[in-house]
Amino acid sequence: MPATNHDPHTWAELARVVAIGAKIQRRKAKGQGTARLERQVDEIRAKAQAREDARRKK
Repeated sequence: MPATNHDPHTWAELARVVAIGAKIQRRKAKGQGTARLERQVDEIRAKAQAREDARRKK
């Protein structure tokens, strides 16, 4: 179930994206790479969007 009517993410997905975003910011501040974490966020977003597109198509 989406968190709001305006986005495809569930509350759990939103929490994961925010937590990963915090990790990304800490790593950037240290000058470390963030590509792996950014891919994780992209995958979460893509899965959520695909799920909601399939649900709306029915």
